[in-house]
Amino acid sequence: MKRLGLATLALLAPAGAAHAGEFSGNVSLVSDYVFRGVSLSDGDAAVQGGFDWVDQNFYVGTWGSSLTDGVELDLYAGFTPTTGPITWDFAVLGYFYPGADDEAAELDYFEFMASGTFSFTESFSVRPALYVAPENYGDTGEATYIELSAAYEMTDAVVFSGTFGSQSVEDPDGPFGAADEDTYSSWNLGAAYVVEGFTLDLRYHNTDIDAGSDIEAYTTGPDSYDGAFVFSISRGL
Repeated sequence: MKRLGLATLALLAPAGAAHAGEFSGNVSLVSDYVFRGVSLSDGDAAVQGGFDWVDQNFYVGTWGSSLTDGVELDLYAGFTPTTGPITWDFAVLGYFYPGADDEAAELDYFEFMASGTFSFTESFSVRPALYVAPENYGDTGEATYIELSAAYEMTDAVVFSGTFGSQSVEDPDGPFGAADEDTYSSWNLGAAYVVEGFTLDLRYHNTDIDAGSDIEAYTTGPDSYDGAFVFSISRGL
């Protein structure tokens, strides 16, 4: 999952570390597109990829993924200043769904993100992050996501990482539904192995969403938020 969330190796090498004026790309195949603990591809495989441009502490990029029905296209821009051992990241992200019927519900939306990567050693780093969407996906009101990620680079080729997050949604079933504001937690834990330019990642995702809860209306049902292992293979371009 891209969306400026935890990218296993990126946590140890923040975007601001790239050379000035550098273009890069990435492509990946995942067994399931899981975003904040919830599958967006109905448990099916997805093709993903994007491009980034970095100039000193500034970056812009785009990323896309196949979905259950259609595609997702993300656009983002940010600034990554450094103060002592902390690399900050302040960004605006836009999520768009080209070709989707957007009349009944506002699918496209924006988030504002602030995070800081703390490098305690050359091998271990922690990244707290805050995401705020003033008008969230599907006309579900304001949404806030708080995330804490950590990564440990055991060797140059092996990285262990995990993320815990809490997602709050103002109107989980939209402005005309009966559900009240609700929150759920999600987490993942896994490892990545880099070989011959490819990154192989195996990760377990889960949530604490209960069937019948208000927040369940924000998903497509139990199959979308049950615990699952996800395998991905990716490569930089």
